[in-house]
Amino acid sequence: MARGRSPESHRWAGLPTEGANPRSRRLDLLGPERIVALMQSEDRRVLAALGRARRDIARAAAWFRDAYVSGGNVFLFGAGTSGRLAVLEAAELPPTFGTAPRRVRAFVAGGRPAVFRAREGAEDDAADGARQARRARPGDLAIGVSASSVTPFVRGALARARENGARTVLVTSSARTDLREAADLVVVLAVGPEVLAGSTRLKAGTAAKLALNQISTAALASAGKVFGPWMVDLRAGSAKLRDRAARIVAAASGVPVNRARRLLAVAGGEVKTAVVMGRAGETAAGARRRLAKTKGDLRGALRSR
Repeated sequence: MARGRSPESHRWAGLPTEGANPRSRRLDLLGPERIVALMQSEDRRVLAALGRARRDIARAAAWFRDAYVSGGNVFLFGAGTSGRLAVLEAAELPPTFGTAPRRVRAFVAGGRPAVFRAREGAEDDAADGARQARRARPGDLAIGVSASSVTPFVRGALARARENGARTVLVTSSARTDLREAADLVVVLAVGPEVLAGSTRLKAGTAAKLALNQISTAALASAGKVFGPWMVDLRAGSAKLRDRAARIVAAASGVPVNRARRLLAVAGGEVKTAVVMGRAGETAAGARRRLAKTKGDLRGALRSR
């Protein structure tokens, strides 16, 4: 066996994600309309699987929040579809929640080129996964995404992160009985075999995407990055987001949109600062002092003096 390769690669046959779905045994004969109907029927299993995993998803979210609030970092690891989902999740958090890109980072097997073009063999390199996880430390969280649960790149990354003292989570669609050693917490999204056998970009990928959304959103919303339903730490880097920021300030402050735009201009585009100004009648400097006292918690800042 080549150096850096894992014996896990010889254990694919019995995996739930590799199984054939009896409902699609005549898939090639069904025609587009019936194939779409079958896929939509199977996709209903995704929400059911997420519901069964709710407690573990919530626990992963609490660990994410704890790492973030304490100054730790969150690392996501995946290969193929799972790696691209990890990259997507990490990329979308800064504009949505104002997080620093270095605080939540994603690593895909095969590096950046693998985001745009499949490099399937890269997933077999456990040593590379371990190298990518070398920065993990106590107080950090490492989340591995692997539909099959045995992807060597992901298992290598989680093993190294664990050795370094970080908490570890594995998000998988494989309900195996031997996963206790894979991570501190295993989130099993048992969606069953795919309509196209082994194509985990389908139900398994959808389930992983939703689980990652739920983990990060629940974590950061409960970490003070959200006020009510509003993303008050968003980075308004486009016309759409600037308009959204103004509407958020207006709704959260109870002022007209034109007034909200003026508040945002004085606040340098900082939504939280503008909200405190609008609700408490503070200057920008006063609003920032309140927010500094509460470490950015908007509700706390509105109560403070």
